[in-house]
Amino acid sequence: MRTRQKERDTPGPSEPWNEIVTGLWMGGHYCTPPGGELEPVIVRREFDLVVSLFTLPGHGPAPGVEHVVREVPDEPLSPGQLLAVQEAAELTAAAVRRGRRTLVRCHSGYNRSGLVVAQALTGLGHDVGEAVRLVRERRSPWALNNPVFTDYLDTGLDVAMLLAGLNG
Repeated sequence: MRTRQKERDTPGPSEPWNEIVTGLWMGGHYCTPPGGELEPVIVRREFDLVVSLFTLPGHGPAPGVEHVVREVPDEPLSPGQLLAVQEAAELTAAAVRRGRRTLVRCHSGYNRSGLVVAQALTGLGHDVGEAVRLVRERRSPWALNNPVFTDYLDTGLDVAMLLAGLNG
């Protein structure tokens, strides 16, 4: 299964993670600090909950930190994968409401994490346009550059699941 689109012209994120709204962080497994080289991002105990949509051994979080894994590809999603995204977003929104420091991450912290964070933001009262704007403004202008994912947000994940089921 392919888990990441190849974006040759997309710069890597300069920060390991960024706070989108209070308590909700978005990041990846790699970053490229200004003037530096690509480096791994390792989560230790900075967060109460880490939601990973992509995983690699050795990238954390530390033992004892709640870690939820819902691996999904950075490409059109099946109904089951859309359900996993929806569940991850609901879990994320609930954690943020309870005041838990929550990180949602994927490979670079752009698309998969952006989809879950934007969906979580809608669960926290933001409309879709505002959610996408916040993700791009606070993480990177390159965030949510997968147009299929923004279509899922615009359509709504419930409807997207139904439509994806018609194709399978």
